[in-house]
Amino acid sequence: MNKEAALVVFSGGQDSTTCLFWAKKHFKEVRALSFLYGQKHQKEVELARGIAARANVPFDVMDVSFIGTLGRNSLTDAAMEMDKEKPEGSVPNTFVPGRNLFFLSIAAVYACERGIRQLVTGVSQTDFSGYPDCRDAFIKSLNVTLDLAMDEHFVIHTPLMWIDKAATWALADELGVMDLIRRETLTCYNGIQGDGCGECPACKLRREGLEKYLKQSL
Repeated sequence: MNKEAALVVFSGGQDSTTCLFWAKKHFKEVRALSFLYGQKHQKEVELARGIAARANVPFDVMDVSFIGTLGRNSLTDAAMEMDKEKPEGSVPNTFVPGRNLFFLSIAAVYACERGIRQLVTGVSQTDFSGYPDCRDAFIKSLNVTLDLAMDEHFVIHTPLMWIDKAATWALADELGVMDLIRRETLTCYNGIQGDGCGECPACKLRREGLEKYLKQSL
């Protein structure tokens, strides 16, 4: 087991890219793993590949398209109109059921086979948009489950768990990758690189955080 190596669950978006460079700062060896899960905008994976290459981080992609067929959601179903706001009393239809559960479970197996026990993911309870699998309680519970299931000791790192998008931009700036993240990542639910469409929930959250950070840093 290599305690100085980490695997980043890497989508090519703002949060996971920030986490990739956070991991490079905290671990001597870093790998990145992306997933094809039937998402409409698979361009994010190619952007992730390019960012990983620039960061000199080994990169792999796994096809887990079955995830997108398990339940209806607007990120994998082109016929479904995306929720612009979180519906009262329920999760938005941009929630992909089981996504983080599957991603982290598969990542643990992938990492274990390579002697890695440190996992890094960009989930955040502060800006979780109502997604239940971004909560701290879920991550802690899954960490215990993975340890028991594989008789290992994993550590799931969540650098963004308790910070908002403005603080995430601040962290990216501190890591020296703010411009890269602003221009080369894909967070937009409509598949537009960089600042995105400006209308979908992900773009609104990202833009509001950026404006807040830039105002604070004046």
